[in-house]
Amino acid sequence: MSQNISTAVMQRRSEPHDSLDDFPTPPWATRALCHWLREATGRVLSDMSCREPAANRGHMFRPLREFFASVEAADIHDYGAGFPQQDYLFGPNPERVDWTITNPPFRLAEQFISRALATSELGVAVIVRSAFLEGIGRHDRLFCITPPTDILQFSERVVMHKGRLVPGGSTATAYCWLVWDKCSPPRCTIFDWIEPCRSKLERASDYQVAA
Repeated sequence: MSQNISTAVMQRRSEPHDSLDDFPTPPWATRALCHWLREATGRVLSDMSCREPAANRGHMFRPLREFFASVEAADIHDYGAGFPQQDYLFGPNPERVDWTITNPPFRLAEQFISRALATSELGVAVIVRSAFLEGIGRHDRLFCITPPTDILQFSERVVMHKGRLVPGGSTATAYCWLVWDKCSPPRCTIFDWIEPCRSKLERASDYQVAA
């Protein structure tokens, strides 16, 4: 049997254990979450604070500022965007904010979620590979104990290029948002889809500031 070497299959996201996992989030994917939060919860995000602890070059930070009253951002690595260089997982918990929204390093996502839940008043949202939902260990450590209130699967592919933000491209990696809404009444996790929205939410200016 011949190997499938199509562009999409060969562009799976796979990183070494010690990698910074530098895959910038397309801004339209963050806007999709913010629109969902506003419509699904009926809350006024413009009255709330937000933290982005893995800010990278600011590609998630900028769209978050379009919706939230204030956005605190930092990263363990200096990508030249002017954000404070901080290790989110080291030391005492940071001051509480209303929401923590981020694209965590895949291998540290559980730790990021744990700290975010401990330091967020209203909720947490992380964008992860959909494969993050798999795994016996992750089920036992996280999903069985603190399941998300919502899983939002993108119905169109979110393409993340290593080390750069550029329009277009293809990928074999699927992404979803995991949301922990602390104000939601106790219920089972709801699985939903983010309907196709890239054409509505993507802006040419998103890539003019890319580095």
